[in-house]
Amino acid sequence: MHKKAPAGNHARLEGCPLSAAFAAIGGKWKLTILYWLAHGELHFAGLRRRVAPISRKVLAEQLRELEADGIVGRTPTGPAPAPVIYRLTPYGQTLLPIIESVRVWGESHLLRSSVPRAGAMACRMPIN
Repeated sequence: MHKKAPAGNHARLEGCPLSAAFAAIGGKWKLTILYWLAHGELHFAGLRRRVAPISRKVLAEQLRELEADGIVGRTPTGPAPAPVIYRLTPYGQTLLPIIESVRVWGESHLLRSSVPRAGAMACRMPIN
């Protein structure tokens, strides 16, 4: 019988570093979320605007998974419904070179494949 993967979005293949990395930051939205948080902390609504067309539900799920893995931190600004501020943790900041490398590769891929580019908010600003 196979063991079920532990909660917190950990590796699916025991001991495989690529599987562990993909479990933590893979998928359709996580790199984009991390890209925008690399430019500074954001409240939920501001993050949702930048990551659009992500749904409220999916953004909340992705942020919970990133928080469970220690990559993103959340700071409530008061009692609900006050905004919650999201930021990269020091551990999450170790991903910045990876995120920037993927962004640069994607830019080259767009040029190579002649895929039309999206508007100004399309992850074109380098991460410093």
